[in-house]
Amino acid sequence: MLPAGPTNSITKNNIKKDNAIMPFTETGIPDLLIYEPRVFADSRGYFFESYNANAFEQEGLHFPFVQDNQARSTYGVLRGLHYQLEPYAQTKLVRALEGRILDVVVDIRKGSPTYGKVFTIELSAENKLQLLVPKGFAHGYAVLSETAEVMYKCDNFYHKASEGGIIYNDPALNIDWGIDLKDAIVSDKDQVLPTLAESQHNFVYNS
Repeated sequence: MLPAGPTNSITKNNIKKDNAIMPFTETGIPDLLIYEPRVFADSRGYFFESYNANAFEQEGLHFPFVQDNQARSTYGVLRGLHYQLEPYAQTKLVRALEGRILDVVVDIRKGSPTYGKVFTIELSAENKLQLLVPKGFAHGYAVLSETAEVMYKCDNFYHKASEGGIIYNDPALNIDWGIDLKDAIVSDKDQVLPTLAESQHNFVYNS
């Protein structure tokens, strides 16, 4: 059982692979999954399927992705924490095409047994891991390498009027972003986001 309280974080380092659901790994937070594609490497380089709808369907994961977003950033750039309110909420499948990022999510689904929990994972061009972020999570990332290029699939279109967010340095969440926050490069918009306690969100956990 997970400890109570929003200051407790879960990281990739303290979860174990569940071979029963390969290529997906559970994270300790319901519905939040790590996707690890199978990589075929040889002397020429490598090949892998970064996304295969059948692999998701076989695990009961039905997400009609409709939009791909891509962003390039330099070291210390911190984006987040963002979400879109229902009925325009988005499921995201996030990966790093170049460099390294610390991907961060917070469960903000009312009634969830892990409400307010933080999960962090390093995504990189080298490890090729992807994070499946369901609707009802605030999401952000910090760039750990000199530069990083991030791509994520979404199952709903961008809807400006439904934008929501949580301040990256919310003391109740106490997120370790993997960088010195004195060096963080944060947009003006993200610097004025509310805390989790003050934020508006309309997500409800369905067990």
